[in-house]
Amino acid sequence: MKLVVLGAGESGLGAALLGKAKGWTVFVSDFGQIDSETQNVLTKNEIEWEMGAHTDARLLEADLVVKSPGIPEKAAPIQLLRKQGISVISEIEFASRYTDQTVVAITGSNGKTTTTSLTHFLLKEGGLNVAMGGNIGNSFAGLLLDQPASHFVLEVSSFQLDDIEQFKPHIAVITNITPDHLDRYGYSFEAYRDAKFKISQNQTEADYLIYDGDDPNIAAGMKDHTIRAKKLPFSLERPLEEGAYIDDKNIIITIANNQINMPIASLGLQGQHNLKNAMAAATVATLLDIRKETIRQSLTHFQGVEHRLESVLKINNVQYINDSKATNVNATYYALESMETPTVWIVGGVDKGNDYSELLPLINEKVKAVICLGIDNSKLIDSFGNVVDLLVETTSMQDAVNVAYHIAERGDTVLLSPACASFDLFKNYEDRGRQFKEAVRSL
Repeated sequence: MKLVVLGAGESGLGAALLGKAKGWTVFVSDFGQIDSETQNVLTKNEIEWEMGAHTDARLLEADLVVKSPGIPEKAAPIQLLRKQGISVISEIEFASRYTDQTVVAITGSNGKTTTTSLTHFLLKEGGLNVAMGGNIGNSFAGLLLDQPASHFVLEVSSFQLDDIEQFKPHIAVITNITPDHLDRYGYSFEAYRDAKFKISQNQTEADYLIYDGDDPNIAAGMKDHTIRAKKLPFSLERPLEEGAYIDDKNIIITIANNQINMPIASLGLQGQHNLKNAMAAATVATLLDIRKETIRQSLTHFQGVEHRLESVLKINNVQYINDSKATNVNATYYALESMETPTVWIVGGVDKGNDYSELLPLINEKVKAVICLGIDNSKLIDSFGNVVDLLVETTSMQDAVNVAYHIAERGDTVLLSPACASFDLFKNYEDRGRQFKEAVRSL
């Protein structure tokens, strides 16, 4: 049986190695360049590969194709494979066929990395043999090879969910749904929303769907999709018979007459959005029978994830914050909302069909200067040029941080929260965040 893997990134390499371990004849094809380390791993494992092009004849030999989540459906190789009736699936779908362990899968436009990391922390502190990966860290396939576990906590993106067939998490979480990646979905918000809901499409009555009960886009999606899983919402706005809600500055979680409560003030992560992330993660932990006291203590001690509202340094009484993971408008909205001092805001990158209008009230209230960081800043200039007194264009992180350093005054905050993808100037959002931290530390 021949397995073709399109793309040799984290998920592609994981799928190739898992396929090899399971007896497939594997061929890896990457239209771009494959780094030398990955080439060595493939060669060492006697896996054939090509880069710089896709050889159609080799692709059409496949019995099954696993594709990188970054390859869109409209790409020529995918169209060719579909036309020939060859099955094309995602790496999480492929990996899921080789385990029957408990899977917790978390998706959403924002908050999924924090919720995934917090859920993993709660389950690990609770004594479970748990591994974390998917869209962050190791691929699901890689985890199955390297970290045998009884529980897997996976962050899954809409791109990964696009090409599932049987993938069925026992517990699924949708943190929220706001416009993102619309360029990938023909600028159709409904198509993007439907991709998120695929996380629950194979669930049964024995499974669980945890979701933001305050999110109107999720509510609309619920009407358009058949949800067989048991629904457990979380809400900041109303009490719930089952699920998680706020009552007099306490989180209350109720599942099948089992109740846990803890004061909001004791949470390690502050902010309304993190309150929801904590409710989602604690609901998962409650479902998996983690002790109440362990959940309380773990929520108190968890300090957040890199590149998400990460405090870097305070220099001359100016706080520098790395929120590089804010790759859409909604994530940046949360970041600006949490600012309590005059803010110098570094923004920009690859626009994904963003509507910046919802940020305008916050910019009026919080932002003293905008520093655009990108190759094409025209949309940002059109959106904010008349809103702030000072707007500066830059094309490198070093320049952006240097400009911010000269603009910011004692008591201000310099916030990197780009609201855009990173691929114009950086490898990824991690590279962007690390460059920011390095530039700040070199001031």
